[in-house]
Amino acid sequence: MRNLSATLKVLISTAFILALASLAQAQATRTWVSGVGDDVNPCSRTAPCKTWAGAISKTAANGEIDALDPAGYGTLTATKSIMLDGQGTLASTLNSGGINGIVVNDSATATPGTIIVRIRNVSINGAGTTLGLNGIRFVSGKALHVENCVITNQSGDGILVNPSSANPVEVDIEDTTIQNVNGSGVNVSSGGAILNVSVDNSVLKDNGHGLTDNVGTANISRTLVTGNTTDGIRAISNQAVINATSNVVTNNGGSGISAVSGSVVRIDDNKVFRNGTGLTNNGTMETWQNNEVRGNTANVGGAIALTNIAPVGTGTQ
Repeated sequence: MRNLSATLKVLISTAFILALASLAQAQATRTWVSGVGDDVNPCSRTAPCKTWAGAISKTAANGEIDALDPAGYGTLTATKSIMLDGQGTLASTLNSGGINGIVVNDSATATPGTIIVRIRNVSINGAGTTLGLNGIRFVSGKALHVENCVITNQSGDGILVNPSSANPVEVDIEDTTIQNVNGSGVNVSSGGAILNVSVDNSVLKDNGHGLTDNVGTANISRTLVTGNTTDGIRAISNQAVINATSNVVTNNGGSGISAVSGSVVRIDDNKVFRNGTGLTNNGTMETWQNNEVRGNTANVGGAIALTNIAPVGTGTQ
């Protein structure tokens, strides 16, 4: 009986240790994915997973998933703070078939509006018989950081920011190209949140619109906005504020930069060339008078004159 009891204790202890090891493995701070991986693996460097979704369940909050080789790693809904990084390889998400590429949504967690998601060096491509819906959709969280990514071929938007709550939200987009999407390259949409969205040193090309802002503050700087079917940069409601600095806005079918009734658009040191209309102001458009607005079908349009708040240059507007 004593031997049986001792054996049972050993078995229980062994099972407990294995369970702890499994739990620790499931909560690794850093995990890996590979095109030849398998989601049943522990997502270690030597035994990587195959998809973002397979790896995130084995990655601790605030952890990192790294891509080991060029491959498509599937779509993902991020419900915890996480970084996706494809640096040094060609990591991609393929989201054809009318679905979103990457969704940020912690609304069903115990602490909604708190996660921070970082996406670096990833291609999100919705090409297929049926295009993808949105490259990245932000539904709920604290912050989204997108760096050095390429988003293409979406039937909706490249990046759609439409939070479901009133929690403050910060979105930063840097060194990123968004092209060939039917909606907006970046769409700052409704939701009632305090939104601050920034686009810097990026390319918004050949989309329906370049950047549209419906609510909150959108900052766009050092960005090429070109070839969009309708407007390059557009405030689309009276709740929108856009600060546009040092951009090249050219060859857009509608307006280069547009403000609707009630919105506020501030423009500083932009090059606005060869658009349908350079600047269209039906709201409040404030200019430092150092923008170059030339060669458009009409350089300035709209019902309201621009406000010259601090003339410092020699540009057209």
